[in-house]
Amino acid sequence: MPLPFPTAERDGDIATTTDTTTTVDPNTTVKKSATDTIAALLASEDLYEDHRRWRRPYHPGPLRVGGAAMLLLLAAYLLVSGVIIAAAGALPGAGVCFAIAAVLITIAVRTVRTGIWVSPQGLRQQRLLRAVTLSWAEVAEVRTVQQPVRVVGTPRTAQGQALVVRRTDGGTLPVLVTDRNADFVGRPQAFAAAADALEDRVAEFTA
Repeated sequence: MPLPFPTAERDGDIATTTDTTTTVDPNTTVKKSATDTIAALLASEDLYEDHRRWRRPYHPGPLRVGGAAMLLLLAAYLLVSGVIIAAAGALPGAGVCFAIAAVLITIAVRTVRTGIWVSPQGLRQQRLLRAVTLSWAEVAEVRTVQQPVRVVGTPRTAQGQALVVRRTDGGTLPVLVTDRNADFVGRPQAFAAAADALEDRVAEFTA
């Protein structure tokens, strides 16, 4: 006698997109493939997007990431040196190596995190040594202006564009994101895209 056997699903076999099983035979059913289930979940919601978290609407530039990588590489050498020195019995010297490595790692992490972050709670300007957080009620506007800007953090200045954060009390935050900083120097299109993304996010939260 003919035996029932599983078959691949066809478009006509699925009544709706929410079905979890397809009947092939009165006595045999096959489950939807894991790929179909994952695709349905991804279509219904973005599993990797959480607007409640602090987010930077742009990526750090290659110059900033490269500088942080060099600091981490130097810290790795110091850690290895510290281990060797400690094995030789010179604990004070090893402690100095470990302490300097910890400082370099901290600077590298804070260097990569430097920038403007947003969340439903407000706007945060993260600098190398300190951060300023404003609630949305304290933010008047964020816009791009033409003005002299520092070139990659050096005293040298050049005419460029900067993202300016104005407060409701009339003050402004120090300029942090420009088209000449470590994130966007030589990348004007990337700066324009980042400025648009940040302004859109600010408009979304202040609406």
